[in-house]
Amino acid sequence: MNRIKTLKYDTILAFAVVFLVVFGLIMITSIGVTKSISLSAPNELYPNCSDANVDCYLLFKKHLFRLFVGIGALFFAFKLPMKFWRKTSKLMYVAMLLVLVIVLVMGSEYTTFARSWLVIFNTSIQPSEFAKLAIIIYLSYWFSKRQAAVESFHDGFLPFCMISGLMVGLVILQKDFGSTLVLSFICLGIYIAAGAKWKHIGVGVLVALLFSVITIASVEHVRERFYSFMNVGEVECRENACWQSEQANIAVGSGGLWGQGLTQGVQKSYWLPQASDDFIFAASAEELGFLRIVFVIIAYVIIAIRGYTVANYAKSSFERYVAIGITTWLVFQAFINIAVNMAIMPVTGITLPFVSYGGSSLVASLVGVGILLNISQNTSHYAYSFNRRGHRRSRNTKPVRYRRA
Repeated sequence: MNRIKTLKYDTILAFAVVFLVVFGLIMITSIGVTKSISLSAPNELYPNCSDANVDCYLLFKKHLFRLFVGIGALFFAFKLPMKFWRKTSKLMYVAMLLVLVIVLVMGSEYTTFARSWLVIFNTSIQPSEFAKLAIIIYLSYWFSKRQAAVESFHDGFLPFCMISGLMVGLVILQKDFGSTLVLSFICLGIYIAAGAKWKHIGVGVLVALLFSVITIASVEHVRERFYSFMNVGEVECRENACWQSEQANIAVGSGGLWGQGLTQGVQKSYWLPQASDDFIFAASAEELGFLRIVFVIIAYVIIAIRGYTVANYAKSSFERYVAIGITTWLVFQAFINIAVNMAIMPVTGITLPFVSYGGSSLVASLVGVGILLNISQNTSHYAYSFNRRGHRRSRNTKPVRYRRA
């Protein structure tokens, strides 16, 4: 009797990511026509898809190429042994700090407030996306080697603040406050998982809140975004700072239950800025409606459940912290983006993982998933669910106790 080959990785997690990647490719094809026209024929007076100089699928082609690069990076990360990441964690951290410094000196803004991009061979790269992965790897290594000191204020909390603060601070100087928020929660998630004392966490949160208040009060565009969040719906605000949030709200509401249909959305063409990037969720909701867009939210919930399950069954503390960091990064960023698109959070300027148009975000996220799937194949059998059926005799419902890295 032939036996089906067992897939030794979390198949549900993999399918959730594949769903989001395919969904993003479809929606960029549908939503990105307007931006493709403007990019391919910026000097045309009344461009349309019938013109020879106009490429209505420019965004689709670029995103497809980046997707192939990202898939290759995913498989590469999946095949690399975890000891590679552990041994290179210090180098990754230091190298990323240097790159973030270079961004401050030589970076580009691309019509945004944030100076976050480096242009290399006519290709823009956003290093802060890869900084998220670097801080996850290094903090996981650092805590796995110092588990006894985690609860100490001087040997645990203060060094943690220095390690995290260096990278977060450089991103703050770029004025990339969306990535700052995500990086902060990544660091906090790993710190909590490592066994931090709640009083130390409370001190850190209070300092972060104080810094946030100072930033809102002193940085003009941050103050405008916070003001727009607090005043969505006001006539005066609609004409100025609230434009993005207001138009995203209209797009989501216009979709109703079943949506306007693929390519039929109106907001993406005339009113909603960055419809294929930061506001792709709202533009997709207009075309697909609530009953379809809800599957995107479900996919991220599945990633959260499966990712933290992988962490729970990880064979070492290093792998556990890495799994927690990657899962927190992807899921937290996704729900911040969705909240912004529904005007229940201020505009942050971060992408929807696996879905938004943006090469750095897509490649970095897929590398993270590759590492997460790598960890899942080394966990106990029941950390991945499609393989349970044929092995009922060896069922073990308790998490595996992990050893120190």
